Amino acid sequence: MRVVFMGTPDFAVPALRRLMAEHEVVCVYTREPKPAGRGNLVNKTPIHLLAEENGVEVRTPKTLRNLEEQQKFAELKADVAVIAAYGLILPKPVLEAFPLGCLNIHASLLPRWRGAAPIQRAIEAGDKVGGITIMQMAEGLDTGDMLLKGTVEIGEKMTGGELHDALAQIGGELIAEVLAAPEKYPPQVQNEAETCYAQKLDKDECLIDFAMPVAALYNKIRAFSPYPAMFFEYGGERFKVLQAEKTEGKGKAGEILSGKDELVIAANGGALKITQIQRQGKRAMPTEELLRGFVFEKGAVI
Repeated sequence: MRVVFMGTPDFAVPALRRLMAEHEVVCVYTREPKPAGRGNLVNKTPIHLLAEENGVEVRTPKTLRNLEEQQKFAELKADVAVIAAYGLILPKPVLEAFPLGCLNIHASLLPRWRGAAPIQRAIEAGDKVGGITIMQMAEGLDTGDMLLKGTVEIGEKMTGGELHDALAQIGGELIAEVLAAPEKYPPQVQNEAETCYAQKLDKDECLIDFAMPVAALYNKIRAFSPYPAMFFEYGGERFKVLQAEKTEGKGKAGEILSGKDELVIAANGGALKITQIQRQGKRAMPTEELLRGFVFEKGAVI
């Protein structure tokens, strides 16, 4: 089958690898390279690099809304386009350019968690199960018909990064199943009454509010780890919290209950023991390692 692949981040890599092994990937679309780092070196996306390594043509248009780009897309004469976290809106002429249309690898069990950040929002909400939906793309936001789903149990300690990696692998497996026998997966309409929206992650929501219920705060820390990561400020420095545990403890919200051998901070209805941390400008490390040379003052309120 002739396939056009459209994706950008690491999440899309397993799917592209699988499709290149089983089909003819005629072209890859990804976001344009951007200067990064001190030397402003061009930073190509993971999908861009993988496609180049395998000799696949790469295109990086800024938009697909103009007629010229739409014609170039249609001229590929593919059977299907596969999308995985591409990042650009696909207009109707693109959605309808190929016989099988555009199939999206979406990181939730639709219709739950439409939108930009389904992985993090699922953990933040305390969902016990997450998953992948292979869907037929439509003009609305994740509103298209569903073709196939796969589930992942969200464990009590699972982070956003761990769920991301699990879903990326499943996404590659499921899209391969659908393309191997499209006739086996008839479209299923989403139930609009069951929808909810996964709002884009905002760095402004990463500052830890210890007045939150401890269970909700714990879930948010897991969801935002390793990126963009929740943080608190102490002594004029920023400390990212990458892993924590719920524990018992009483004190004012944000009060440091222990800061020498372990770091325990009071929250609403309990406390959090911080187990992995990243001091500003330093690498991530187990909190006990940081505490060998740094002490948080007991009784101080963050």
